[in-house]
Amino acid sequence: MNQRIPVTVITGFLGTGKTTVLRHLLLHSKQRLAVMVNEFGSVGLDGDLIRTCGFCPEEEIEGRLVELNNGCLCCTVQDDFLPTMEKLLGRADDLDGIVIETSGLALPRPLLQAIEWPAVRNRIFVNGVVTLVDGEAVSAGSPVGDLLALEKQRADDPNIDHINSVQDLFSNQLSSADLVLISRADKLSTNQIDNLKTHLSELVRSGTPLLPTTYGNINPEIVLGMQVGSRKDLNDDHDHDHDHDHDHDHDHDHDHEHVEIVSENVRLELPFDPVLIEKLLPKLSAKYKVVRLKGRCWLPGKVFPLQLQMVGPRLSTWFEKSPEEAWRPKSGGIDLVILTFNAGTAKAISRELLQAALENKDE
Repeated sequence: MNQRIPVTVITGFLGTGKTTVLRHLLLHSKQRLAVMVNEFGSVGLDGDLIRTCGFCPEEEIEGRLVELNNGCLCCTVQDDFLPTMEKLLGRADDLDGIVIETSGLALPRPLLQAIEWPAVRNRIFVNGVVTLVDGEAVSAGSPVGDLLALEKQRADDPNIDHINSVQDLFSNQLSSADLVLISRADKLSTNQIDNLKTHLSELVRSGTPLLPTTYGNINPEIVLGMQVGSRKDLNDDHDHDHDHDHDHDHDHDHDHEHVEIVSENVRLELPFDPVLIEKLLPKLSAKYKVVRLKGRCWLPGKVFPLQLQMVGPRLSTWFEKSPEEAWRPKSGGIDLVILTFNAGTAKAISRELLQAALENKDE
């Protein structure tokens, strides 16, 4: 059974900094990524910025960068998205992930629905919807920094079939987000960023992280997941013997741009009900401000473990074979790595998972 490929969707209005973030991820993640770029109205520009950044050998560019300029991708799913995805999946063994940079006018949900189409659903999973917002513009009262450029982009796309107001588009992109990046944080005071987070928190799902960023600087593990270098076993990526701090983006000049993330492990050896796990993990992640989570749950009677991948409030699960060297409990158990803002989160989550499992066993 082949491992599923994570698909990360980066969305946000024109000018929010999507391509800048994407370039940073490509250059600093140490992952082998394929990229799908859709920015109708600025034909070739974003693709050129990616093509020339040096994220892969020149001879691999044509197979790892696809530019879609036929219109807003969410309106051309069948014609553009699915054929392109199948093409990229043809080289799945050489990839750690796929990143889609959408048009600024895109609605994320049609893409998420397309990932569930039978032709691709067992080969990929949603690694997260990352929505960028222009912190300076939103703080000033507008969801977009250059409204004229956005309206021109809308007018230039003859295939667009959703005529939404700017505010409706903004709300849709935020309500679909698993992670929100607030760009141009260096233009705002700490107080302005706090007020902006309060405002945005009313437009996102509960538990969605809101992270300030400047010049696209963000820890790649936050956006792409904990897969450094290749799709390794959990044991290869993290030390399970103790909790430890993880780096964090030290390129920032301002305290309010610094995003400090702690990497910790949860490992419990006892039987778990998968329904309980899928219900409980989102609640615990929101409660303890978990940014990302990945791991396995070994269930009695199952040959393969239940794979767990979570970003913000989105949890993806499926059964998949694990490496031979992976930890295997005798009668069931769970093995998680989490990225969180607070040290000690793993111990708190372990206590709650253990309590819930014992209570469920007694019922």
